[in-house]
Amino acid sequence: MQTERQIWSVHDINLYIKTLLQRDGRMSNVLVRGEISNFTHHSSGHMYFSLKDKTGSIKCVMFRSNAQRLQFRPVHGMEVLAAGYVSVYERDGVYQLYVEELLEAGAGALHLAYEKLKDKLQAEGLFDMERKRPLPFLPRKIGIVTSPTGAAIRDLLSIIRRRNPAVSVYVVPAIVQGKEGIASICQSLDFLYRQDMDLIIAGRGGGSLEELWCFNEEAVVRKIAESPVPIISAVGHETDVTLADFAADVRAATPSMAAELAVPVQSQLQQDLNLRQCTLLQRYDSYLRQKRQHLDHLAQHRILQKPELLLQDRQQLLDDRSQRLQQCMDQLLQQKRQQLASGAEQLQALSPLQVLARGYALCQDETGRLLRRADEVAVGETITVVLEQGRLSAAVTGREE
Repeated sequence: MQTERQIWSVHDINLYIKTLLQRDGRMSNVLVRGEISNFTHHSSGHMYFSLKDKTGSIKCVMFRSNAQRLQFRPVHGMEVLAAGYVSVYERDGVYQLYVEELLEAGAGALHLAYEKLKDKLQAEGLFDMERKRPLPFLPRKIGIVTSPTGAAIRDLLSIIRRRNPAVSVYVVPAIVQGKEGIASICQSLDFLYRQDMDLIIAGRGGGSLEELWCFNEEAVVRKIAESPVPIISAVGHETDVTLADFAADVRAATPSMAAELAVPVQSQLQQDLNLRQCTLLQRYDSYLRQKRQHLDHLAQHRILQKPELLLQDRQQLLDDRSQRLQQCMDQLLQQKRQQLASGAEQLQALSPLQVLARGYALCQDETGRLLRRADEVAVGETITVVLEQGRLSAAVTGREE
């Protein structure tokens, strides 16, 4: 029995193949080397071309948003490195490379190495802003690592001497391109690191990417990051950016700019100093005038004009307080007198003399002991009778219990 086959539309086939390519992770980020052919730069800004090698070719498209970032103009026959993804153009049913980045073949390999090392060092924190140090305001000693014969050293020395002849400059020659340049630059920096420098400048004049590559080498970048003092990277022209620029404390677009960043103009410093001196004198004069006015105001005060007024105020205050003290003492004495009188009245009321005044008497035996009962004395003993006025001696002739 024959199985019924599914009928596909052309669109369905193209869409299915496109979906397969989109699901393939290897096709979503490819890097293709090839030679440009059939190049067309459309009026829309999009670029259409093919990449070919000895055995085949592939259609390519680069849309305007990516094409406008190119640093060179692609031409027929140019060998390039294209980065992008592979997909299907459904209308024509053809697969093609959608190019997102295009590099010249020689520069492409260097660019990849540059980005790889940049990511590595950045992950280590070598380029963090927290590591950046400010340049000294007025350096006394500046060390320079560059080629002794290039235009860069002439520009650096000329600008530094013109801006401030008092600055001492120490030039340590180095090879600044080629394989020998890596060790040479590191050795020169090591030498300066052992000296008493305030600032270091490392760099060279402009050149091709290959000529500037020494300053993208890992050993050189790490050595620059090790600098014990602030360091300026001055490599190439303004559009040239090396990894040394990221590792240095400050990037200068050119060696000439590095000299301008490093050394302030002596004449300008003198002008600033004169201006600050004038400002300081003006503020000092203003301060003195204010203090004199304040002193004059104090001198016109009535207390300074008639110091006896201050004594009179104090005397009046003393009199007031003395009067208040006397009043307090009088009140206290009156209170104590009242308390004393009250206590005397209470004592008088409790005094035995008051009882004697009413006709009563106290009897005491011969020892002076107060007698309260008749059995406390024997018949024939002599007792003393205490009256309100005077005493009596009496003999006990009898007693009644």
